[in-house]
Amino acid sequence: MEVLKFVAHSKKVISIAKEYGWHPGARYTNLRDVKSFSFSELGFLDINWKNYSYERHIEVAAETTPRLTIARDVECIFSLDKIIREAEALLQYCRYVAIVPKDILMNGRLNELIPKEFLLAYSVPTRYGGTKVSIESFDRPVHLLGGRPDAQRALAEKMKIFSIDCNRFTLDARYGDYFDGVRFRRHPVGGYDRCLIDSITNINKIWSDYSVHDDVLNLLEVSREQRRPFA
Repeated sequence: MEVLKFVAHSKKVISIAKEYGWHPGARYTNLRDVKSFSFSELGFLDINWKNYSYERHIEVAAETTPRLTIARDVECIFSLDKIIREAEALLQYCRYVAIVPKDILMNGRLNELIPKEFLLAYSVPTRYGGTKVSIESFDRPVHLLGGRPDAQRALAEKMKIFSIDCNRFTLDARYGDYFDGVRFRRHPVGGYDRCLIDSITNINKIWSDYSVHDDVLNLLEVSREQRRPFA
């Protein structure tokens, strides 16, 4: 199985990316750009982590039944129990739910603290933030949140990557730049659409030799079968 790739941006970007095997993404606060796409069992439902509303999140999850959603970030270990309960409720409507550990007190303890039916999500470091939880702590299937495509691919050498979301190339395309498979640079021809297409094509290429291993898939399937009904 290939790594799942999601993009949450405009209708134009999603439409182009879909032609290259990507899937639609959207925050629960704005579904406008995905209304014309198949989202149930395919889409990625992201969150507004700076101003999170669990009530709105689960309402939208129930409406859209996405393939994957993200639970509230674990910025303090003492909120973990509540976040796990929220994530268990989200599993009623989503095929996969990922938990984002960010408290360094969770270092080396993710397998102990987070039930196995959940993916982990790693916030790829950027100038806007990231996570200080060690890479070595991520010992199960991982969804990569944002960041540069080259940085995402490099992390695949240290983690078992299940899925990614990537919007960075859309920002550079506005200025005539594209991802060439190694770095961002000026496009030789230019044009917003051409920058998008070539960036997506090159991102696909750098992941073409990477697949989600059978042990990763088996872990997810076994955990899902053993999942207790939410009460």
